[in-house]
Amino acid sequence: MSLLSATPDTRYADSLRLSVAPMMDWTDRHCRVFHRLLAPGARLYTEMVHANAVIHGDRERLIGFNPVEQPLALQLGGSDPAALAQAARIAADWGYDEVNLNCGCPSDRVQAGRFGACLMREPELVADCVAAMVAAVDIPITVKCRLGVDEDKDYEVFAGFVDRQAQAGAAMVVVHARNAWLKGLSPKENREIPPLRYEWAYQLKRERPQLPVVINGGIATVEAAQQHMQHLDGVMLGRAAYHDPYVLHALDCAQTGQPLRGREELLLALRPYVEAQLDAGLALKHITRHLLGLFHGQPGGRGFRQVLSEGAHLPGADWTLLEQALQVTRRQAARVA
Repeated sequence: MSLLSATPDTRYADSLRLSVAPMMDWTDRHCRVFHRLLAPGARLYTEMVHANAVIHGDRERLIGFNPVEQPLALQLGGSDPAALAQAARIAADWGYDEVNLNCGCPSDRVQAGRFGACLMREPELVADCVAAMVAAVDIPITVKCRLGVDEDKDYEVFAGFVDRQAQAGAAMVVVHARNAWLKGLSPKENREIPPLRYEWAYQLKRERPQLPVVINGGIATVEAAQQHMQHLDGVMLGRAAYHDPYVLHALDCAQTGQPLRGREELLLALRPYVEAQLDAGLALKHITRHLLGLFHGQPGGRGFRQVLSEGAHLPGADWTLLEQALQVTRRQAARVA
């Protein structure tokens, strides 16, 4: 089956076990096609899109996707229940399998718009948003949140926030197991500096066994992910799936029982998609930027990245550049062997 015509061979519910986080400027449609190739059984998420952009913007550019990406969730930003409900209806009409509300992004721009992590201080408003979306569509409405904001250290406050969203109809909660600092830390620092407290997510699941709970934050290995899966309904990989995408493939295979495919085999399987996009006028750099980590930690990995980084932006760059990158990788790996 070609990549372009493939459809997921697992039900959407099964994909709860493994997912890839929504990441601004990273998980665009080309990244998601690559991740689907790596992990046929995973659930994928878009970058966050504000509800007003979905309503008023260029929808094909903002929320268009290739059917191969499904099961696929659209992550929305916003805090206006009516606008979020309208955006959710649009998402459902476009064929999305889930709508996820962002209650975890700590950036200044997001705070200024009264959405993202600052919404954890307004559980009733979030519940109104969730209820409005649930009433508007038949697909699942879910919430991605932090443990709290700034100095928040009260588990009961966190659990109360989650309970309120579940009461409003949220079908699942994704817990990024850190606090969000609204002042003094950059978004990057917010992903690294606040300490991880996985035990809060574990406790939440123990006390609410009927609520699907997925964990996110600091998960970088197959072993760590499998440990979390003993306590929770699923794991969501973030930066690890991007910087070392073979981890995503290995974890998907561990979950589905499918045999591991080699890195080179996986890359070659992407060729029909790459060439179709190039024929449609896309510049190669928009795809290859998502592939740089495929040989992460492997002999020849640096050469692979270098060839793509130096050549993908040049006029006329095409699939032959990836073949050149593979050749350099093979030669470097042979010297090490």
